[in-house]
Amino acid sequence: METKTPKQIVNLLNEYIIGQDEAKKAVAVALYNRYRRMQLPKKMQEDITPKNLLMAGPTGVGKTEIARRLAAIVNAPFVKVEATKFTEVGYVGRDVESMVRDLVNEAVRMEEKDQFERVRPQATKKANKILVRLLVPGVKKDKRKNQMQEWQDMMSMIMAGGQNNDQSSAADQEEITDDVRNQRLTVAEQLNKGLLENREVTIEVEQAPKVNPMGDMMGQMGIDMSSMLNDLVPKKKIKRTLAVKDAREVLIQQESRKMIDYDSLYQKAIERTANNGIIFIDEIDKITAGNKKTSGEVSREGVQRDILPIVEGSTVQTKYGPVATDHILFIAAGAFSESKPSDLIPELQGRFPIRVELNALTKDDFVKILKDPEDSLLEQYVALMKADGIKLVFTQEAVDRIAQIAYDVNQGTDNIGARRLSTILEKLLEDVLYEGPDMSMGEITVTEAYVNEKLSDIITNKDLTKFIL
Repeated sequence: METKTPKQIVNLLNEYIIGQDEAKKAVAVALYNRYRRMQLPKKMQEDITPKNLLMAGPTGVGKTEIARRLAAIVNAPFVKVEATKFTEVGYVGRDVESMVRDLVNEAVRMEEKDQFERVRPQATKKANKILVRLLVPGVKKDKRKNQMQEWQDMMSMIMAGGQNNDQSSAADQEEITDDVRNQRLTVAEQLNKGLLENREVTIEVEQAPKVNPMGDMMGQMGIDMSSMLNDLVPKKKIKRTLAVKDAREVLIQQESRKMIDYDSLYQKAIERTANNGIIFIDEIDKITAGNKKTSGEVSREGVQRDILPIVEGSTVQTKYGPVATDHILFIAAGAFSESKPSDLIPELQGRFPIRVELNALTKDDFVKILKDPEDSLLEQYVALMKADGIKLVFTQEAVDRIAQIAYDVNQGTDNIGARRLSTILEKLLEDVLYEGPDMSMGEITVTEAYVNEKLSDIITNKDLTKFIL
C-alpha cells in the first residue's frame, strides 16, 4: 500500500469528489491507521482491527465514488458488492464468502500487472526475436526427426510443465542459411525503428477457455477446477493474423507468464488482500427489516448474520489459498430512507464503529461537479465533440441553469443526486451529439437561452420528470 497522510488522501479525493468533507476525513483516517498498525510490533498488530465505516446518505451523493477513489489512491485491491445479491445459507443465491474471493481475484490481477511491468523489458526482447523468426522463416529441414528425438522432445515439454513454445519448436526444425540470417538482421533493425508496426504476421496463441458454469460453482467453494483440468489436458493453440504491434503485445503477455513464479505471485496477492483489501458493501440498508414485518425478514437477518463472521474476522478458502479477513477494511453504505442503521442486528452494528452521514447535494454542489473535478462532466462532453472537430463552449450562466434544473428535478421526483446531471446533459446535447459528425468544423456555444429552449418541456411540465432517469 502506498503511504499517504490523511490530509494528502483528502486532497486527492477533493480532485474528484465535491463536498462530503466529513466522510472523506473519516475514510482517510481509517486508511492511514493501516499504515500506523504496520509500524507496531507483530503481537500488537494482531490485536488492532480495522475501524470499518458505515456511510448513510441518499443515492448519487458520492458514497461509492469515495470508496473507489480511496482504493485507487493507495493502489489497494477493491471490490464493490451489493448486499441484496447475497442470500442466507441454505437459499439459492450468492454465498457471502464470494466477496472475499472476488477481492482475491482483483489482488491477483493487480499483482500480475505489477509483475508484468517488471519483466516487460526482457519479455519484449524475446517477443521481438519471435517476430523476427516469423517474419523471416528459415528453410524447412528435409530430414525428419526419428522416433527417439520426438520422444526426447515430448519428455522435455513434460519436464517444462507444458510450457514449451510451439513457435520456438518450429524454429528448431528450420535451417538458418546465411541469406536468412542477413534478412533477419535487417528485419530486427526495422522492428527496433518501428518501421514494421502495421505489417501482418501470423502467430500461435492459446485458445481462450470456454465458460464452464460448473467450474464457476466450484470456484465459489474455493476449488479451481479449470487449473486442475489444464494440468491434465494440454492447451489448444490457434493461429491468428495480427499487425506486428498487436502481435508483439500478445507475445509479450505469453513470454511474461513464463518468466513469473505464479506460486509466489498468488502468495503475495493473498497477503495484499489480507492487509490492504477494501470491500464496499452497498445497499446494506436493504437487508434490514426496519418496521416492516414481512416474510422476507428472516432471510434478510440471515444475510446479516452470514456477513458478520466475514467482517469480524474469519478465514475464507479461495482457489489461491486461505485468506484471513481480520484486517480487510469494510465500508458499508446505504440510503437508509426507509430504515436506519440501528435496524441492523446489534452484532453487525458493532463491527462498523465509524458512522458518517453524507449530505444531499445542493445547486452549488452541482455547479462544482459540472466544472471542478478532474475530467469533469463538461470536460468529457467538450472532449467528445472535439473528436468531430467541434469546439463546445458552456457559458457560466448556462452551467448555473443546468445545475438549477437538475436540482429542481431531483426535488420534484426521486432524488438520484449527481447522476441527474448526466441525464440532463444528454437531453440538452442530444441534437449536438447527433449532428456533430456531419457538421463542418466550428464552435458551438451553449447559453442559458439554449438550455431553457432545449429543456423547456422538463421545466414547464412536471409530469415529464418521471421519464428522466
